[in-house]
Amino acid sequence: MKDKKYVIGVDYGTDSVRSVIVDTENGNELASAVYSYPRWKEGKYCNPSKNQFRQHPLDYLEGLEYTVTNALAQCQSHVPQQVVGLSVDTTGSTPIAVNTAGTPLSLTPEFEENPNAMFVLWKDHTALGEAEEINQLARSWGGADFTKYEGGIYSSEWFWAKVLHIVREDEKVRNAAFSWVEHCDWLPGLLTGQTDPLLIKRSRCAAGHKAMWHEDFGGLPEEEFLTKLDPLLSGIKERLFEETYTADSPVGNLSQTWADKLGLPTSVVVGAGTFDAHAGAVGGAIEAYTLSKVMGTSTCDMLVAPMQEVKDKLVQGICGQVDGSIVPGMLGLEAGQSAFGDIYAWFKNLLMWPSIEIIRNSTEIDNATKAKLIEDINDGIIAKLSEQAAKIPIGDSGITAIDWMNGRRTPDANQNLKGAIFGLNLGSDAPSIFKSLVEATCFGSKKIVERFIAEGIPIKQVVALGGVAKKSPYVMQVMADTLNMSIKVATSEQTPALGAAMLAATASGVYSRVEDAVKAMGSGFDAEYHPNLENVKQYESLYKEYCAYAEFIESQSKVSE
Repeated sequence: MKDKKYVIGVDYGTDSVRSVIVDTENGNELASAVYSYPRWKEGKYCNPSKNQFRQHPLDYLEGLEYTVTNALAQCQSHVPQQVVGLSVDTTGSTPIAVNTAGTPLSLTPEFEENPNAMFVLWKDHTALGEAEEINQLARSWGGADFTKYEGGIYSSEWFWAKVLHIVREDEKVRNAAFSWVEHCDWLPGLLTGQTDPLLIKRSRCAAGHKAMWHEDFGGLPEEEFLTKLDPLLSGIKERLFEETYTADSPVGNLSQTWADKLGLPTSVVVGAGTFDAHAGAVGGAIEAYTLSKVMGTSTCDMLVAPMQEVKDKLVQGICGQVDGSIVPGMLGLEAGQSAFGDIYAWFKNLLMWPSIEIIRNSTEIDNATKAKLIEDINDGIIAKLSEQAAKIPIGDSGITAIDWMNGRRTPDANQNLKGAIFGLNLGSDAPSIFKSLVEATCFGSKKIVERFIAEGIPIKQVVALGGVAKKSPYVMQVMADTLNMSIKVATSEQTPALGAAMLAATASGVYSRVEDAVKAMGSGFDAEYHPNLENVKQYESLYKEYCAYAEFIESQSKVSE
């Protein structure tokens, strides 16, 4: 036991943060803890009608301390002193304005309730106009097209669009902001005590996929391009970064302050940050030409390919291709859907709203019974819808849905697009509509697969991770039938956290390569879905209808613009 070495993986998701303590020898999970963000849960700093989604750094800090200390408390007393590494993954692009000390403005008195001083969450789409300006200028300004390694289309979900939107909208934040830092970069800096924005080690993953950083450009986009975009961006580049670091790189050691807070020694090595889906791909044992689908509120589809085989190939319409963004030494390619599980949650909430209002206002039952009824409905409604939807013959309802309720991430980002449901009649019921929504999300995934293949990137296998993959056999079977591919489901229910732990084991020197950590610490697969050939044929026909409706919606969107 004295020779054992442990690592901690900290996974920041959209709604909560989870920490896991893992044995580096075999990947066994000793303990874990979860913390739901209280301010986010209350809806603070968000305005869904405007696609504004912001998170307060205190949610992150409180969650970090709570989950690590609670997970350690579940372990034997010797474990904390044998922790050798800690790595963090986060959502992204999720940047924030910081002062010269690297302190987020929302942690200072003047800005503690200002949404523009919060972390701008990945799903925030307030920068739609700015993204379009970036795309237009990149093609017309006469210099390099800085979107070429971003799939050729810049998104409102990404770094520069969000920064430009905030500095335009909020003069006080603009004047107080010395620099801007991604969530996945801020935390490792904070943990090691190096918060100087000019010295924080920045993630290759975040910079390459979201900030138009590339070695061919000498780093970030040229100052001339940025100031041409808007003079308000003048000087920001020199207060950002030039170098980037892959997630197997050590950032430093745990500071005394954080060692005391977490109950860990200062010898703990903190690894460079990365995004949750990329860490999830590592935790799911991604290999060359494996499509790793992280299936949660949205999807992130990750793929790695040997650099010598891809060479100068550019894949259009995805979320970037970056050397070493997932596995060092391989090209990391990212795609995904802006909404997946979020669409099912939207439909559930739509159905639940009248019941909840009636129950809450009832004078016939006590508050405890009200709460229990609401909880039972909330917990059971998706399962019941799935059960009934599975019984409906494919194509029987005549309903087709389009999965752009939160815009389209890939292929070809367009956050102006809207979702739709076609073919409703007076006989359309909730299971039929739910079935169409599941099919739509799977058709959206098929579009991504088709784009990779069309651009010359083969897909040899599909691995699914995340909450939907683990909890919804119905959705997974529809996905396998739609893609006409078998899908393996990773055993771990916490693949991003496990992936972060693997990266921590590499950054701390337990393993020399990420691949070695994956081999030793991987959890394997506990389910596999195979396509039903009869269903495959039927979905091919429905997919054509989906494509036709999608083309119609996009054409109407262009007309309205």
